[in-house]
Amino acid sequence: MPGRGKCFAGWRGIALWSIVAAMVGCTAQPTVDTRYHAISQDSRVQFIVLHYTEIDFARSLQRLTKEEVSSHYLVNDQPPTIYRLVDENQRAWHAGASFWQGYTHLNSNSIGIEIVNLGNGGNPRAAYAEYPEQQIKRVIELVRDVERRHGVRPDRVLGHSDIQPLTKQDPGPRFPWYQLALAGLIVWPEPESVAAARAHYAQELPVVLWFQQHLRAHGFDVSQNGQLDEVTRLSLSAFQMKYRPALYDGMPDAETAALLEVSTRPGGWVLMGADGQWHTYRVPD
Repeated sequence: MPGRGKCFAGWRGIALWSIVAAMVGCTAQPTVDTRYHAISQDSRVQFIVLHYTEIDFARSLQRLTKEEVSSHYLVNDQPPTIYRLVDENQRAWHAGASFWQGYTHLNSNSIGIEIVNLGNGGNPRAAYAEYPEQQIKRVIELVRDVERRHGVRPDRVLGHSDIQPLTKQDPGPRFPWYQLALAGLIVWPEPESVAAARAHYAQELPVVLWFQQHLRAHGFDVSQNGQLDEVTRLSLSAFQMKYRPALYDGMPDAETAALLEVSTRPGGWVLMGADGQWHTYRVPD
């Protein structure tokens, strides 16, 4: 049946041509002229978020590479080594349902750094683990490099507890935030202003609504209801862990009020300069 054979051959030719055309279409790329560059642009990366793993290195690596959570970097303790697990151009799943200064879902605009540290093992009554000095040096090197390359502002280096205070405590009260401040990587409440404000608030402590307003201005997602509710207490605790880790009970007191006021006051932040001196840091508009 020659007619049928010709028909089959014709259809086979058409099918082959369709496949070739599809392949050409998939591989062809448009010609793009890249000579012009807009000045109104910046990095996708706006925040750096620090975590502790709460488990050892082997289990941390398994969880962050084989399960439904991830981070851009993992910093081991023994030996102190930096591992990149997710390319910085990709989104890692480390921040969850987060909030800071109106930004939500910080996975999309942050670099996540997990630090191998057992924390308190998930037991609120247990002591937190220390961070080895050499491991912190690696963290400082990494934060400095990410800040430099992406232009991350020093007021946007955060802890997981900052952006998820209801459920997270990492990197915990043992993490040496002040050491990062001395390295010029994060801002710090100006000490003399804090001391003066503390003396003032020791005479009369502000009401709960005042604390809520200042926590909100600082960055936390706190309701302004005037009640010392769970969200307010846990946000206070996260703030205290970072700036007053000796006591992080989540209760309003004069020192916390002073730290909050200075942290939200224009010109209240200072940043360590290359000259080894504190300089006033103005938050960009």
